[in-house]
Amino acid sequence: MASRVSLKSKGKSSGGKGSKGMEEKSTSQCLKEWSTWAMKKAKVITHYGFIPLVIIIGMNSEPKPQLYQLLTPV
Repeated sequence: MASRVSLKSKGKSSGGKGSKGMEEKSTSQCLKEWSTWAMKKAKVITHYGFIPLVIIIGMNSEPKPQLYQLLTPV
């Protein structure tokens, strides 16, 4: 038997509040949302930037190695 997939809305519905949704947020709620957004962005930047950072630091050290010397495991 094939199962049916039910699509449900995950977002908040705007029932009854009108356009006052942004005005009613408290300062602590805005700070919490901003910090969550910033941590997500920092996680992505760290994930994709760590290895290039190590390669750049390694290429600027003494003695100056070639790129293939940095990338080979020997």
